[in-house]
Amino acid sequence: MLRFAGRGVALRTLIARPTKVPSRSIFSSLGSYFSDPNRSQSYHERKILPYRQHQLYDIVADVDAYDRFIPYCVASRVLKRASGDTADKILKLQAELKVGFMGIEEKYISDVECRPHEMVQAVASPGIPLFKSLVTTWRFQPTSASSPHPTADLTSTLHNPATLENRPTLVTIDLQYAFANPLHAHLSAAFFGQVSKMMIQAFEERCIEVYGPGIR
Repeated sequence: MLRFAGRGVALRTLIARPTKVPSRSIFSSLGSYFSDPNRSQSYHERKILPYRQHQLYDIVADVDAYDRFIPYCVASRVLKRASGDTADKILKLQAELKVGFMGIEEKYISDVECRPHEMVQAVASPGIPLFKSLVTTWRFQPTSASSPHPTADLTSTLHNPATLENRPTLVTIDLQYAFANPLHAHLSAAFFGQVSKMMIQAFEERCIEVYGPGIR
């Protein structure tokens, strides 16, 4: 504001005080993790792919090949195989997986349950230094002919019930995890939330590699 007085001209400038923004350190941002040590994150992804239900299941049930398409998995091998419910042909595996990201590498044992053509679920054994809990669930469901994958042409299938087994499949991924170390949880938050999306993309690329472009 300008103020004129007497012989001279006095200039008064009103300057608003800057608003103080409270600083937020990495330690304060970790507060929620320390206050809730059991906190877990979960992510859900789904996509229709132009492949048969059993084809998608076979890829996920091949645990020895996880390092070829599972993000951050650098090694995988089946340690033990055991049949579960013989009536439903459930297969139970014990597998050793090695993951690596942000310069951290960790091996852990996972119990894998395979329900043929329907579901594959991997549950990490307790006591992992990196993860407090880690559960990955894949599900496979045939889609209706009215909702095919954009790359699939099912015109002939609509008029021929004998070819309904060729319809595309809806694959869903549910990822639930909790880091044992709150610092790891904070540092990985920027990219680990994208893992489920990366898994779908990598899985689709693996399907193309194994089966080709799919149902046409």
